[in-house]
Amino acid sequence: MDKQLQKELLSEFFGTFILILFGDGVVAMVVLYGLGSFESINWCWGLAVVFGIYVSSKTSGAHLNPAVSVALAIRKILPWKKVIPYSLSQIFGAFVASALLYYNYNEAFFHFEKNSGLVRGSIESIATAKVFATYPSKYVTNWGAFFDQILGTALLIILIFAVTNPNNEKDEANRSPFIIGLVVVAIGMAFGGNAGYAINPARDFGPRLFSYFSGWGKIVFTASDYYFYVPIVAPIIGSVIGTYAYIFFVGRFLDKS
Repeated sequence: MDKQLQKELLSEFFGTFILILFGDGVVAMVVLYGLGSFESINWCWGLAVVFGIYVSSKTSGAHLNPAVSVALAIRKILPWKKVIPYSLSQIFGAFVASALLYYNYNEAFFHFEKNSGLVRGSIESIATAKVFATYPSKYVTNWGAFFDQILGTALLIILIFAVTNPNNEKDEANRSPFIIGLVVVAIGMAFGGNAGYAINPARDFGPRLFSYFSGWGKIVFTASDYYFYVPIVAPIIGSVIGTYAYIFFVGRFLDKS
């Protein structure tokens, strides 16, 4: 592995680590302590994106999301051979952030479980597993959640390309982390009810895998008719759709100009 790729992978690891530490951190506050609300979750996730981008943008471009890496590869901004290494680094960053977050809130988890009568690993313990990964609302089918994730991710990709368009003035480009953070806030507020707007396979799978090894066990994969595959597969499809939608409606004209 060449040194440049090593730097990029470390950057993606650390940027995603920051993203999950703040993003899942606010979910822990709401679930375990009852402090905050769905609005605070949306805003903190948006800020988490801002922080993650600022941490890693100069080294790797701050993808922080396999769906973003795929989109950039489609547009030939990222070599396809880097998509899998980037994605694995993002997943690992999310996993390690979850471990640190769990250690920080370990006592709160046990206190909540004791007071609520939850047995970790039971279907009821999804109530606390939600700190780490997303799960659909009770009335939402996997197909409904699948479509939801495609739509949310497509919007994310379209707006990332719009915000980071090189035709923008430099000072506007420097504000792009904040605008992308606001995009995530808006997606959460507009589309977060069905399935928690993962819109990022690494954000969901890394923490979900950690919860599997931390006592929740196979329920994190089997719950809701094996929902776990939805926030992995659907965002990639959404990324492809969003990328080609942007190219067709906007990007091809800007490229010519």
